[in-house]
Amino acid sequence: MGSYILRRLLQSIVVVIGVTLVTFLALQAGGDPTYLFVRERASQEEIETTRRALGFDRPLHVQYASFVGDLARGNFGQSLSYRQPAMDIVLEALPATIELTIFSMVIALLLAIPLGVLAAINRGTAWDGSITTFAMLGQSIPNFWLGIMMILFFGLYLRWFPISGHVPFIAPMMAGDFGTAISNLPRTILHLILPGIAVGTYSLARNTRLIRSSLLEVMEQDYVRTARSKGLPEMRVLIHHALRNAWLPVVTIIGLEFGFLLGGVVVVETVFSYPGIGRLLFAAINQRDIPLVQAGVILLAGIFILLNLVVDLVYVRLDPRMKLMEGRG
Repeated sequence: MGSYILRRLLQSIVVVIGVTLVTFLALQAGGDPTYLFVRERASQEEIETTRRALGFDRPLHVQYASFVGDLARGNFGQSLSYRQPAMDIVLEALPATIELTIFSMVIALLLAIPLGVLAAINRGTAWDGSITTFAMLGQSIPNFWLGIMMILFFGLYLRWFPISGHVPFIAPMMAGDFGTAISNLPRTILHLILPGIAVGTYSLARNTRLIRSSLLEVMEQDYVRTARSKGLPEMRVLIHHALRNAWLPVVTIIGLEFGFLLGGVVVVETVFSYPGIGRLLFAAINQRDIPLVQAGVILLAGIFILLNLVVDLVYVRLDPRMKLMEGRG
């Protein structure tokens, strides 16, 4: 187990280095980055002074080493749009995106598990065909198009749900203002329903198909047939034998799903004018606010890498075969 953790940590470090390299090269991709930090009609002398002050006159490998050193000290630079530390602005938007991501994932799991099980135990029936068709549609429909259609129908036509905005819940909780957080919760959920469905539909469809296929595979195994031959009730066979083993690949997907949803909210947040990291990064890209984009990308990548590591460790704990392989290694 210890060697496995060490190996995964080393792999994570390599990925982090790759992320920092990509984000650094993004600053250089548009030409001389000095022009991002000076006014539009700056003189050549001002440009040269700024270039030397920011270190852009040094070789690229020296600039990259300096960039990584600044990141290690928590210095992600100043946002060109807000004139504030870039990471502080990203962290302010993070709670809203986490709320949307958690809400989307809860919706996806609460519906995917029963739908996947229902399709598997009714294989070849109308139930199975209907659920599979729904899952295929859910994976085919773009989330931004679904969001726009829900805004038009549920927001503007029926007026059931708000079509933009956000009421904070996590932010007051982190500030210790539990009264405000609890009083905000109903309105928070109301504002999350439409964007949450738009973000979570693909995940719902994919998890439904995964649970169905995984459960069908497990139900063909010898130990399930043995349990049935002993006369155990079908529901007990399903819960205690089939679902327990079918859950392993789903656990892996669920862990990675949070990171996938966290990074996949950019367009949906823009459609719903939702003040999260996705909308912030979209605006930063349009404004060429490279430090802000770098801070957001590095934060999201760090969260995804951490979740990936946690999922791998949980999988090792759940699957005895992985423990055996580690023992042999």
